[in-house]
Amino acid sequence: MDNDFLSDLVKKLDDEHTTIAAEGKSSAEFSGTIDTGSYILNAALSGSLYGGVPNNKITAFAGEAATGKTFFVLGVMSQFLKTNPDGGVIYFDTESAVTNEMMQQRGIDTQRVVKSEPESIQRFRHTSLQVLDNYLEQPVDERRPFLMVLDSLGQLSSSKELEDTAEGKETRDMTKAQVLKATFRVLNLKLAKAGIPLIVTNHTYDVVGSYVPTKEMSGGSGLKYSASTIVMLSKSKERDGKDIVGNIIKARMQKSRLSRENKLVEVLLTYDKGLDRYYGLIELGESAGVFKKVANRIELPDGRKIYAKQIYENPKEYFTKDIMEALESQAQTVFQYGSGEVQDEIFEVDEVSDGA
Repeated sequence: MDNDFLSDLVKKLDDEHTTIAAEGKSSAEFSGTIDTGSYILNAALSGSLYGGVPNNKITAFAGEAATGKTFFVLGVMSQFLKTNPDGGVIYFDTESAVTNEMMQQRGIDTQRVVKSEPESIQRFRHTSLQVLDNYLEQPVDERRPFLMVLDSLGQLSSSKELEDTAEGKETRDMTKAQVLKATFRVLNLKLAKAGIPLIVTNHTYDVVGSYVPTKEMSGGSGLKYSASTIVMLSKSKERDGKDIVGNIIKARMQKSRLSRENKLVEVLLTYDKGLDRYYGLIELGESAGVFKKVANRIELPDGRKIYAKQIYENPKEYFTKDIMEALESQAQTVFQYGSGEVQDEIFEVDEVSDGA
């Protein structure tokens, strides 16, 4: 087909959203990633130890109470602001659970965070669209890196629920799911066009009558369809002697457009330091043949056998440049799309179960 015809067609349409594919940048394209603070979680999300949460897309972290959803988000916020000294964050807090002190403990510069407490879905939508419209009105070369966070979706009421409560009526809004779907449908394209990521936390519930134990996100299908990445979280306690020092968080990629779906990784979330950057790399090393498990110890490439705890206590000593290069290659093989079929039971999960 004559390309002049297509060029003329685009000119006549006179629509900023319509371009020749080879000449314009599609909103569907990824514009980079944000480090989560955990190498293995980065790999599961993006197929690279040095990747992370996708920019200009919606990412959802969903799980039961106390599975670390907020701490995951705070960790991403901290990494984003460190990587972008001129960047900013708008944090929608629907649970009134995060204080300035909590943010500062995670290394977050609260001077660069705008905190909003929307009381309804409609208020969240209105404020979000105002932020995005104002951002898009700025000249492209004057736009600063920006991140949006909603913590959490499950706590947002609809306007009708608030009105019924004020009037003393039973609060059951059958249109809430439709309102949420419309909200994310409108936000999705604007976020992509602006190149702004939105991270959403959400609650999960057990599906009644399911043949196998299955968990589902609350709020209907709106977030499920709009998010490019959905991570399902569950936890177990991490002990140091008799003391509980944190949680082992199991993170399963329920949906991903950057990496292989249904991969399961474990990350360590400690109460004092947040996400452990190196936790999970020993298992990746085992799958790559870099490390070998011998009884209850780990055999290193030089033949020494030590406990895993020793490696994680001094990670920079054991995760050398050569080993990290081998682990990055293995991460791409195991987690990245288009790397061929990989049979690796360490990071596999039963596809029919949402138990993670």
